[in-house]
Amino acid sequence: MTAPLHEPGATETALADIAADLPAKAIEGRSPGRIAWLRLRRDKVALAGGTVVVLLILVAVFAPQIVGLLGHPPDQLHEDQIDPNLGTPIHAFGGISRHFLFGVEPVNGRDLFSRVVYGARVSLLVAFLAAVVAVLLGTLFGIVAGYFGGWVDALVSRVMDLLLAFPQLLFIIALVSVVPDSLWGFTGSGVRMAVLIVVIGFFGWPYVGRIVRGQTLALREREYVEAARSLGAGRGYILFRELLPNLIAPITVYTTLMIPTNILTEAALSFLGAGVKPPTPSWGQMLSAAVTVFQADPMFMIIPGLAIFVTVLAFNLFGDGVRDALDPKGSR
Repeated sequence: MTAPLHEPGATETALADIAADLPAKAIEGRSPGRIAWLRLRRDKVALAGGTVVVLLILVAVFAPQIVGLLGHPPDQLHEDQIDPNLGTPIHAFGGISRHFLFGVEPVNGRDLFSRVVYGARVSLLVAFLAAVVAVLLGTLFGIVAGYFGGWVDALVSRVMDLLLAFPQLLFIIALVSVVPDSLWGFTGSGVRMAVLIVVIGFFGWPYVGRIVRGQTLALREREYVEAARSLGAGRGYILFRELLPNLIAPITVYTTLMIPTNILTEAALSFLGAGVKPPTPSWGQMLSAAVTVFQADPMFMIIPGLAIFVTVLAFNLFGDGVRDALDPKGSR
């Protein structure tokens, strides 16, 4: 009988005894949401965009308090800040001073800072609510078309193709021109905002619907769906308890990318005169008014233009980060 090649020494025996006395550490599981958050936390650019998004939302929510501390009422005229002969601000750089942080509007002298802050309310409210309408309709019709297939899928797909080919901007402009001043309990600019939300959301749901339909076509053949069906689960249970939770990630990603598109759409419509009614502040409306006085006061165009640029850029950066966190296989 041969002797063992290696006898454990005193040091190894002591280390083994110490390891045996240490309490065993339980393996901690990670949910998909936590894994996505860990990926997103490593993306500094996306976090920066998300921080700006949160700040913009806070500015929109607390606009009256912010304006009360740092500005003046958005509709208040300050004709003493305007040169009576030229109609331009008396101070340089558009009238920027410690009392008017972004300067004043030409001709009427309204506080540009206050109007930009209140304009964030209009843009974000229309963008968010229109995205909610589009996501709800797109998710409902997309998941139904993808799961049932057949004539249901064909009908929903043709409706989506029809809406995608429809001239959205022209329809909104034509609709706004015939909408009364009082509708659905809203008056004035409230009517315009309600129309923008409904129409932008209605014409936006096919984009969500196509993504949800494609994902549902792949998910409906998975094993867990077949298992639920074999156990006698109804169609409603499979749709909303088995398929829908697995569609949250693509829906969330597309929602974050849809909001900046809605902001640009609202700004474009306000620029064309189909947005909210004056004197309600709107970034697109301010850009439209700045066209005629750009040579005399370029700050009147630069500041609302920067507000749109920063907002859309922040949402796009954050949306790209959310997409990469929720779908690492599709990351760059």
